[in-house]
Amino acid sequence: MDQQDSDSNNENQSCSSSDSNPCPICLAPFLQESYLDTCFHKFCYKCILQWTKVVSHKESRRPSSVKCPLCKTENFSLIYGYDGSSFQRHYVNQGFEDSSFFSKAHKYRLQCYYTEPGILNDAINVSRYWKLRKYIQPNRWLESWLRREVQALLQEEDTEVILYHILGTVNSFFSRDEHSRQTKKPEMKQEEFEDVVSNAARPFLTAKTDRFVKELELFLASGLNIEAYDDVYLQRMGWNTPKITEAAGESIEHNPVVPYLYIFDADSEND
Repeated sequence: MDQQDSDSNNENQSCSSSDSNPCPICLAPFLQESYLDTCFHKFCYKCILQWTKVVSHKESRRPSSVKCPLCKTENFSLIYGYDGSSFQRHYVNQGFEDSSFFSKAHKYRLQCYYTEPGILNDAINVSRYWKLRKYIQPNRWLESWLRREVQALLQEEDTEVILYHILGTVNSFFSRDEHSRQTKKPEMKQEEFEDVVSNAARPFLTAKTDRFVKELELFLASGLNIEAYDDVYLQRMGWNTPKITEAAGESIEHNPVVPYLYIFDADSEND
């Protein structure tokens, strides 16, 4: 009898790990199965949790429900950790408070995405970057810049998986070109790069993807480190520069010129 129970448990675990219907978000086998509480569609817990946070941050007020990405049914919580007799529940409006990691520098970068694009076009020549193949020279600040950018857009601290997915895509693209014997026109190379990076980032950055790719190109073409790039960007915007202390990892800003959007910390209006 014990052997039968053991075989049955192993069979259930095998079915779960080799499910022919993968997670609809990551398209991989389910990890820590989770269900929406109304429609009961199944996802990886981390996948659907990230989805609810990204969608919720687009709202002007903290939502109490979120629509299922598959059927658009309103759901109020995620059910996970079911062991046959009990389960855990995560409510949609739970845990969306601003985190200490979200610095003034993060806020400034997020706010840039709500401004008109092209403000640095006359200061940074992106076309020249592609024409002279400057991308062959590695950018040692790219990883740090991408980390801050993704954290700012998603307002999440733990974005390492997304970061290295995008960074790997960029590095792989440049590496292929470096070893390729085929010479493509700079315009074609730029368009190919934008398509590849967009495809890698869109599942996570959604509507902000196209602007993100343009901002990425600007940073790469500038050849500047993050602090110098921020100075140039903020001077053009007429904003104050968020001074960042590397030791503390914090930023200090004096006399903010532009008010923050509602998605910033609630105390910013009193600063």
